[in-house]
Amino acid sequence: MSGADDDPTRVDAPRTRGAAADDAETVVERKGRSSAPSLGATRREALPDLAGEATPITADTDDDSLPRSASIPRRSVLPPPSTTGGSAATATNAMQQQDLERMRSFLRTSVPVCLVVAAPLPWLGGEFVAAAVFGLAMVLCATAAFIVERQLRDPAAYTPVRIMSIGYLLTAGAYCGIAYCGVFSPAAGVIPFGLFFFGLSWSFRGTFAIYLTCSIVYAVLAGVIALDLMSDPGLVDANHLPLANRLALIGLAETVFFATYVVARFSRRATVDAIDKHDAAVRALATREALLHEARFDLEGALRARGLGRFTDEVVGGYRLGTVLGRGGMGEVYDAVHLDSEEPAAVKLLQPQLLSDEDTVKRFWREFHLAAKLHVPNVVRVLETSDPGAAIPYIAMERLHGQDLADYLRAHGRMKMVDMLRCVRDVGVGLDAARDASIVHRDIKPRNLFRAELPGGATVWKILDFGVSKLITEATQTKQNMVGTPTYMAPEQASGGDVTHLSDLYALGVIIYRALTARPAFSGDSIAQILYQVINRMPPRPGALAKLSADIDAVLAIAIAKQPQDRFESARELADALDAAHRSRLSAPLRKRAARILAQRPWSKL
Repeated sequence: MSGADDDPTRVDAPRTRGAAADDAETVVERKGRSSAPSLGATRREALPDLAGEATPITADTDDDSLPRSASIPRRSVLPPPSTTGGSAATATNAMQQQDLERMRSFLRTSVPVCLVVAAPLPWLGGEFVAAAVFGLAMVLCATAAFIVERQLRDPAAYTPVRIMSIGYLLTAGAYCGIAYCGVFSPAAGVIPFGLFFFGLSWSFRGTFAIYLTCSIVYAVLAGVIALDLMSDPGLVDANHLPLANRLALIGLAETVFFATYVVARFSRRATVDAIDKHDAAVRALATREALLHEARFDLEGALRARGLGRFTDEVVGGYRLGTVLGRGGMGEVYDAVHLDSEEPAAVKLLQPQLLSDEDTVKRFWREFHLAAKLHVPNVVRVLETSDPGAAIPYIAMERLHGQDLADYLRAHGRMKMVDMLRCVRDVGVGLDAARDASIVHRDIKPRNLFRAELPGGATVWKILDFGVSKLITEATQTKQNMVGTPTYMAPEQASGGDVTHLSDLYALGVIIYRALTARPAFSGDSIAQILYQVINRMPPRPGALAKLSADIDAVLAIAIAKQPQDRFESARELADALDAAHRSRLSAPLRKRAARILAQRPWSKL
């Protein structure tokens, strides 16, 4: 089945709740299984979309009740979409934010603690020098903690250098207190407390350095005193204990230090793992929701597309018509066979009730003339057309066998990079040929990209459905209404502006995004939600959804840039950049170009 990418052309709003009407400009035999109920056929045929005439509607029409062929007037103001899912930050971002808030709380607590500890020193007695050094250290620690806490109100100030500096300063202050109170006194218990706090921080090297410093300083200081190499200046001493007991106390303290540090690091690791799992679950749910939206937009059209039509078993031109392979607002596509040559074909008929609509008839004939101008194997071939004065106009096109990209993605989820590159290069040939002929397709989407099987086992990707295409030099036949499929529509197209070949390249970029990430770039419960995202937002970063390199992210950022002038100029340029990114050889200018685009409009969060 296909999805939101396949809802019909002309802002292809579905008939009920957004289902698409699949039809075929070229009718193809489709491989791959569908998740939809069986339609009674043992072999499936691809159903590219028929081109139906757009029916203007007002911008404030209820989105859920949009007619099948709906178009938004130019410059319509769309409401922002409602949030339909949580926003998941990465585990790294979440932990850094947690570290920042924990550090600020720790520093706020440290200020009064240092001052309270220093206050009674004049009355505690003990060695004067040790008490003076300890008191001064506490005042310095309180001052530094206060200043750093104020600085950390700006998250950008949370840097390894600043955190390590305050960490070492507090450690030094703690050891001044241990020296004054006694290395074997309960004052040494402050070290495990600090080790646990810093052990939860994000920098392994930094936290390990602090642990190593604490362990070595304590071992040296306590060892010198335990071996009677210097007198113990502490209020509490262990001079009455044998040397073995003193050394045992040192070993016990070191064991506590190490155990505290290890527990802290394991605790952090467990927290990161939990956030990773939660993040993965949220991403999976978001992707599933987007795919469900995509599938919903296609289900109804696929179920109603086939069957007997009013012209089944009739002869039109030189063709005998069979079953209906696709229906749309403008016509029907029939399986057909030529009476003389017995050559299979797909015959597209204009609906009788539309024969009196001059604009619709013009569009029908334009489809033939535009497709006939493109003499490349990557565009569907037109076999025959009726005379202009025929009672029922028809176009006969080659019958293709294979599978369209929409069904492939439905079956496989995502496409391998090597297969995606082949698709982009084949489709690019057709798009560049259309550009050279001043033709804009205006409805590039997975349903209109078909991998045709050729004699001998070879395959080639073809572009289907030129029913809503236009010449750059001609006036549109859609009365200035927006046409296209919302999910794959370029921002300028979605806002009712002028479209060029760059609009088709944008759609190809969105297709690449969908094929590599297994998730539509834009999705929502209504057409308005999708169009709002297309115009105003970038999708989530591709590399956050699949194992894709930063270079692939950069190429896609250029391909789907909101401003046409920021995109690739040709499909070949896009394909070459994607290939280079796949081989980690993307040029520096393209990387800078992507960075500039993302600086103006960054990737969205999930």
